[in-house]
Amino acid sequence: MRYDVRPVALEGLVELRVPKFADDRGFFSEVWNRDALAEAGIQAEFVQDNHSFSAAKGVLRGLHFQLEPAAQDKLVRVTRGAVFDVAVDIRPQSSTFGQWLGMTLSAELWNQLLIPAGFAHGFLTLTDNCEVQYKVSAPYDRKLERSLRFDDPALGIEWPDVGARFQLSEKDRTAPTLEQLRRELG
Repeated sequence: MRYDVRPVALEGLVELRVPKFADDRGFFSEVWNRDALAEAGIQAEFVQDNHSFSAAKGVLRGLHFQLEPAAQDKLVRVTRGAVFDVAVDIRPQSSTFGQWLGMTLSAELWNQLLIPAGFAHGFLTLTDNCEVQYKVSAPYDRKLERSLRFDDPALGIEWPDVGARFQLSEKDRTAPTLEQLRRELG
């Protein structure tokens, strides 16, 4: 089974398109194969699967990340609905530090985004009843979890207009800016 591996604008981010085999019964798709992706140069060992459901369009989750030693690679896909998925480079030594990439992930496109450790991640639901599933390379660690403010003017993320007010958790609404995080982390 061949994967369509597409590097995108920021170093380390990769869009994956995996085959779907459909017939009158439905479909089958192998969404992750360690050996096949290793042949394409992608090395990741995932230890946990997460599944998120959002009832309404306009739910914004993020931007989240974990510090070392629990920093996570993520492989994100949408199994129902569509989201605008965002990754922000927060690697201090990176030439693209503070830059972001946004792309639509959807059940219809059947695409995935591989986000390496060192990126903050979040998404905005574009449809009602969205389900997002993602693999991570390190377990969740509350002490090492951090958030980055979704509307930080220094980032300038261009979130799509979904015709509804964004729904956010209090944690995401009050997250620090990139500059505040930089001062906190030294």
